[in-house]
Amino acid sequence: MLYVIFAMDKPGHEQLRLDTRPAHVDYLKANAGIIVTAGPLQSDDGDSMIGSVLVLDVDGRQAAEAFAQGDPYAQAGLFESTRIVRWKRTIPAE
Repeated sequence: MLYVIFAMDKPGHEQLRLDTRPAHVDYLKANAGIIVTAGPLQSDDGDSMIGSVLVLDVDGRQAAEAFAQGDPYAQAGLFESTRIVRWKRTIPAE
C-alpha cells in the first residue's frame, strides 16, 4: 500500500534541518526498499527547504507511522505538522 508523508518544518528551524540532514539521509538510505520517492519541499523562491514529502510502499498505516516517527527529523523536533495519507497511484499506472 502506498502512503504519503507530508511534513512541514517549524518556521525558523532551518539550522536544525541542516544539522540533522546527514542522519535523515542515512535513515532514508537504510529504508530505501520501501521508499517510492522522497524529497524536500521548498519555499516559492527555492532558497530554503520548508518540509518533506515521502511516498512509501508499506503493509499499512502502522508501518508508515513507525517510519515517520523514526525519521531523525521528527525525533529532533523539526516538524510543525505531519500528515500521513493512503494514496493510489493512477498515472503512471503500476
